Amino acid sequence: MVNAAIVQGKIKQSIAKIFESIFNTNFSDFSYGYRPRRSVQQAARQAQISYRQRYKWQIDIHLEKFFDTVNHDVLMERVARKVRNKGLLKLIGCFLRAGVEVYGRLQETIKGVPQGSPLSPILSNILLDDLDKELEKRGLRFIRYADDLAIFVRSKRAGERVLASVSRYLECKLKVTVNQAKSYVKTVKESAVLGFEIHHRKLRAQDRKVEGFQRELKHITRRCPGISIAARITRLRRYVQGWMAHYGCGLKYNDAVKLDGWIRRRLRMAYWKQWRRPRCRIRSLIKLGVNKREAISLGLSRKSYWRLSKTMATNSGLSNAYFKEIGLISVRALWCKIHHPATAR
Repeated sequence: MVNAAIVQGKIKQSIAKIFESIFNTNFSDFSYGYRPRRSVQQAARQAQISYRQRYKWQIDIHLEKFFDTVNHDVLMERVARKVRNKGLLKLIGCFLRAGVEVYGRLQETIKGVPQGSPLSPILSNILLDDLDKELEKRGLRFIRYADDLAIFVRSKRAGERVLASVSRYLECKLKVTVNQAKSYVKTVKESAVLGFEIHHRKLRAQDRKVEGFQRELKHITRRCPGISIAARITRLRRYVQGWMAHYGCGLKYNDAVKLDGWIRRRLRMAYWKQWRRPRCRIRSLIKLGVNKREAISLGLSRKSYWRLSKTMATNSGLSNAYFKEIGLISVRALWCKIHHPATAR
């Protein structure tokens, strides 16, 4: 059973690669999701260009449960425009209708594409490419990242008209449902694009994205996770690199510096919790180069972990250089690499 799943996954990956070579060259320049050498930042920069050119109003169109409601007939019709092999088309149809397991029983799927499948991203782009071409035909400024669509116009009235007509097109031609409650026309300053706030000169990551980033960092560096400091640093490296690759161009420098110091302080607190007993604390501090008298005074202290993590002795023992040596990633260093790549070290 496991081997069959692995083989099926490899077949899907192979089909996805074939489809990318066939379809990718004809996709719109304003489609950024699941495409090679294209990113969220590029999409946000394109939105910023539209804003600078006085397209001050943004239309956000939300598709309701897009991946779960894709019409198989509409999708396969668009796939068949360029794929003539009937055996391959039949195989894709079988994958789409393979079904999902619900309470231990397999239920056939009559619509939707399986999320997490290697085929889903390219199939979603194939279906929505008709929408991209229609918007280009109308001369509209837009960006699309998978099922996230933002259109830019110069007046609220034009925005309301475009929202109504594009919603009709999506529901009548592509058979997907538009969530009218979440779709709106607002000024660009009141809206956001893929987690970024658009300004004339700079992009800014939304506050909720930065807060979510800090929440996850707090979870990783909590006092009692049941894993070692080395394992935490590995998790931090993976998570911070991923988040910064996505939102780093919109993070403020001061926030990057503050987060760096905050992460180190939380790790110092974790060390205090790990050392537990006074004797272990004293021995560990001396080993890190702290003066013996200061180490004894600090090791016998009954102050809170958080308070002790900010003392001079703790900072000199568990210094910035120490954390760099054991592989702790620096948010500030990544920020400099993104914003000033020529001078970053």
